[in-house]
Amino acid sequence: MNRINTIFFILGFALLLTACKSKLNSKTSLATTEVNNLLETRYKMMLDYPIDSMAIPRSMNIQNNRVRKISSGDWTSGFFAGNLWQLYRLTGDSKYKEQAQKWTSFSKKESLNGDSHDVGFKVFCSFGEALKTEKNKEYEVVIIKAAETLCTRFNEKVGCIRSWDFNKEVWDYPVIIDNMMNLELLFEASKLSGNPKYHNIAIQHANTTLQNQFREDNSCYHVIDYNPISGTVQKRTTLQGYNDQSVWARGQAWAVYGFTMAYRYTKNEAYKKQAEATAQFFMNHKNLPEDGIPYWDFKDPSIPNSARDVSAAMIMASALYELYEYTKNEKDLAFANKIIKTVQTNQYLLDSNIKAPFLLNHSTGNWPKHDEIDEPIIYADYYFLEAILRKNALL
Repeated sequence: MNRINTIFFILGFALLLTACKSKLNSKTSLATTEVNNLLETRYKMMLDYPIDSMAIPRSMNIQNNRVRKISSGDWTSGFFAGNLWQLYRLTGDSKYKEQAQKWTSFSKKESLNGDSHDVGFKVFCSFGEALKTEKNKEYEVVIIKAAETLCTRFNEKVGCIRSWDFNKEVWDYPVIIDNMMNLELLFEASKLSGNPKYHNIAIQHANTTLQNQFREDNSCYHVIDYNPISGTVQKRTTLQGYNDQSVWARGQAWAVYGFTMAYRYTKNEAYKKQAEATAQFFMNHKNLPEDGIPYWDFKDPSIPNSARDVSAAMIMASALYELYEYTKNEKDLAFANKIIKTVQTNQYLLDSNIKAPFLLNHSTGNWPKHDEIDEPIIYADYYFLEAILRKNALL
């Protein structure tokens, strides 16, 4: 990119962020009936989305009205099926179940794909949601196979599951905070199979992460690079945050969710303590906007002229509803309720005129790569729906 093109790119990006900020400041409260009607309209768009294994919806560029479509190999591929299973549980409408079954089948082959830790996201967010809905031996078999595949990435010396295989010139054995989310696949596989191996590997990964991935202020690093021979930490860095010492918002949410979930299976008080401490860091941060929806990175120097990340808020909301069950900390519940209420406004709900299988706007996928900035992203919807289900279960 030459100098002139670079200048135009920066100016264009600045104008986009200014427009986003203006839009985010124009929130209008909607009546409960309006919210329900809008959500039902958007739910139906998910139901009517054409079934195609090579066109699984991931995100949408609002400006050009284009849905980003992926195959089952993409790390986000299980979320859309998961959304449909959750909608079936929310509505009781069998049409969502029928569509969910079809979309879930596309993830089956991923149970044998050991190319990354994302087998957990791909399989458990689809087949795992299916199993939560109905007992089915086939679902169990797929989940156990996926757990076995995930275990092939475990290094006993490091005590962690390797996250990625790319960038070998940059790191030797990268482990990302997102990887905590995939431990649910392992915990469940042990319950289903009676084989403690998966459970034990999940515990080792959680313990190593607990020891090495957090700062003194209870924020977390995105990437830890280990020496695969000695198991020692070589560097603490990032791929998706602003810089190595910044605080990537979605990473903090992954941490709270992951350690809350690990506590569910183990009752290890250290996991609960860390989840609560990182949640408090998130909720009390000086750069958190008043409405509770974080900027993509808490230390982005462009704040307040920076993109938000609704997906981080929805992951946090879902985590906090579960964490509240264990801590009975009313602040956790109040914050989760606040951000769930926040996103059910015209500021964040997609307008009914936008024909796409998404619910929420203003998520940020990968800022350093200028990818999926201020867009609807499928996993924001997944954790929103999960949060609603968890909130309803508390009533």
